[in-house]
Amino acid sequence: MGLIGEVLMLPFAPVRGSLWAMQQVVAEAERQYYDPAAVRAELARLEQRLEAGEIDDAEFDRLEDELLDRLEIAMTRGTGTGNNGTTR
Repeated sequence: MGLIGEVLMLPFAPVRGSLWAMQQVVAEAERQYYDPAAVRAELARLEQRLEAGEIDDAEFDRLEDELLDRLEIAMTRGTGTGNNGTTR
């Protein structure tokens, strides 16, 4: 964009900056949500809850399926700080 375009868009700079910041927050939230290491830790906590009797088998199965779906997506994306799809 040329100089005139930049001058005309100057009043919208705060909006563009806010949009960029929101995009960064969403990207980081997705990275953390699909982090294989975090999903594996949640799976371990879920199993502990089952063993402690805090949840029943049906609830465990439902939550485990959700976490395994997240882990599968993370492995296909290659996101996070986990093994990046090398092992399960």
